Amino acid sequence: MRTLARPILILALTATALTGCASGGGTQLPAASYVAGQERPGEEYVIGPLDQLNIFVWRNPELSSKVQVRPDGRITTPLVADMPAVGKTPAMLAADMKKELGEYIKDPIVQVIVENFSGTFSQQVRIVGATEKPASIPFRANMTLLDAMIAVGGLSQYAAGNKAKLVRYDRDTGKQTEYAIQVGRLLKQGDSKANVRLAPGDVIIIPESMF
Repeated sequence: MRTLARPILILALTATALTGCASGGGTQLPAASYVAGQERPGEEYVIGPLDQLNIFVWRNPELSSKVQVRPDGRITTPLVADMPAVGKTPAMLAADMKKELGEYIKDPIVQVIVENFSGTFSQQVRIVGATEKPASIPFRANMTLLDAMIAVGGLSQYAAGNKAKLVRYDRDTGKQTEYAIQVGRLLKQGDSKANVRLAPGDVIIIPESMF
């Protein structure tokens, strides 16, 4: 009995420690440098609600227009009414516009340019909780936690920055994972190891301190 008791006790303590880690804020993300060693393009941009689009139809200025994507995700241009835009890349929308306009003019050449962008929620980074100005900001290539915190003005006076969480949704698996992040160490102590790379759709949650 004594021989078995010690291994069982060790296993129980290990399980307790693992449970504590899981409930204490999630797993850790690898550190990212302040400046990317090599700038790389991000995912192809997907049009979102309220994006400002410039629709250019070559040699047909009367069909070209600047439009804003409506909250319902559609746009209306000359000869094309209620065209779905949200969820498409500019190239995909241009191809759909070309097909619609092809019923009125021969071989139209259409180009879609995004001028003022918000993106879809899946391409935004949302920072909520104890910050100076909680916000949803468009994700950009090579974005890090430091970039996001600068965009929202840093932590508020009562923020518990080292208890923050990053929630990330994996579109391939359909699962959501929580990661522990230490925003206080990053902003107040300048600890570069606390800086992490962000991904489109990330949600950063910063609680307030209880004291």
